Amino acid sequence: MNQSELLRLAAERGIRYREALPQARVTPSASPDSLRAALGGPAPELPSDPDVVLTRLADVVEAGGLMGMGSGRFFGFVIGGAVPAALGADWLASAWDQNAGLFAPTPGVAIVEEIAGRWAIEMLGLPAHASFAFVTGGQMANTTALAAARNHVLAQVGWDVEADGLTGAPAIRLVVGEEVHVTVPRGARLLGLGTRTMERVAVDANGAMLPDALDQVLAAKPKQPTIVCCQTGNVNTGAIDPVGVLAAVAHRHGAWLHVDGAIGLWAAAGRPSRLPGLELADSWSTDAHKWLNVPYDCGLTICAHPVAHRAAMTVTASYLVQAAPGTDRDPVDWNPEFSRRARSLPVYAALASLGRSGVADIVDRCCAHARRFADRLSAVPGIVILNDVVLNQVLVRFLAPSGVDVDHDARTRGVIAAVQRDGTCWLGGSTWRGQAVMRISVSSAATTTDDVDASVDAILRAAGAG
Repeated sequence: MNQSELLRLAAERGIRYREALPQARVTPSASPDSLRAALGGPAPELPSDPDVVLTRLADVVEAGGLMGMGSGRFFGFVIGGAVPAALGADWLASAWDQNAGLFAPTPGVAIVEEIAGRWAIEMLGLPAHASFAFVTGGQMANTTALAAARNHVLAQVGWDVEADGLTGAPAIRLVVGEEVHVTVPRGARLLGLGTRTMERVAVDANGAMLPDALDQVLAAKPKQPTIVCCQTGNVNTGAIDPVGVLAAVAHRHGAWLHVDGAIGLWAAAGRPSRLPGLELADSWSTDAHKWLNVPYDCGLTICAHPVAHRAAMTVTASYLVQAAPGTDRDPVDWNPEFSRRARSLPVYAALASLGRSGVADIVDRCCAHARRFADRLSAVPGIVILNDVVLNQVLVRFLAPSGVDVDHDARTRGVIAAVQRDGTCWLGGSTWRGQAVMRISVSSAATTTDDVDASVDAILRAAGAG
């Protein structure tokens, strides 16, 4: 089998898999041991026919080893699907196999990245002068933004962190909400900021940061380099911090405000009123593989201070062919990766095919589906919705029958496990404010009302209420 036939085989397997998703079981059914037995053994000594390898790989993994993450009935974590144009562009990215770090070796890919970044900034209503970087996901998007912030706040007090490091540098305050996402403190560890001195700000009943509480925290230590991290889309509740008000508070105290928008930043596309004052922050992060529905992996950092952003990331070497300052854009100047795939191609294809109204439609439909989950489930006695459903996240609590040993946590976890075994849909659990909860995240453009209703029915069956 020649290369063309082999690639055609792979494409056909991928197409068949995608076509089957709407009706397929969502939950994996194969045991880890069966997968190891079928695919493992001693390291191969001799070559094998590529078509045999590819067919065996697909046969084994597809026969119960995959989670239906692209299904309209997958509601775990915060994972979107893949709109057709983005999936096709991702296949092209693999076929073209470009190292997208520099402009000169691959100008077509670099220009696509340039356009996709500018389109994203425009659709989100962020400052036109902002810089951007395409990274792996929310973790590196937050970390890249924090690196730019670190550069900026230390430069303001005369310290060059890129040249002199952190030893002897003025201490940086890292101020976060009580329900900060784990990628922010992890980024702080990676950048040497640490987490022991991280200061937390009180949040409201739904998990949104309180501006007055931030003001009090910042006022307690004036004139110290400070980075504040807020969020648009609490990972459990979907709560949106009041970015515009927080920006005013942070800037009054001379602090940098970063917005972790991995979940909810795309809510601003087409509907800026959802996130008032978003443009007033200093940096933003989001995932394209969530609500924009491009294939994994793709995150995006946007920064209102390009000088600090570039200083924190850029690299030079004599053997590189780099663009002169002020001419073409070398992606490596803006992100922590050198060798990197052309992950901007799926973003370009998604934005070009959807347009601003199409992105807004995905967000609107997901939010409506989340409310439908909440409305249907809360109508059943013994099922409680714990959060105000403001975006795409729903927290569900299942109450145990009254008795001597009432354990709502065990009841809730038991229902989650039963739903996962059933396979109609997949969703996960979490702990929110000391309580076990079912966590439903509606992030896929593929989800329909029928998917929601079939999933609710499966949940009610698992709870013994259907």
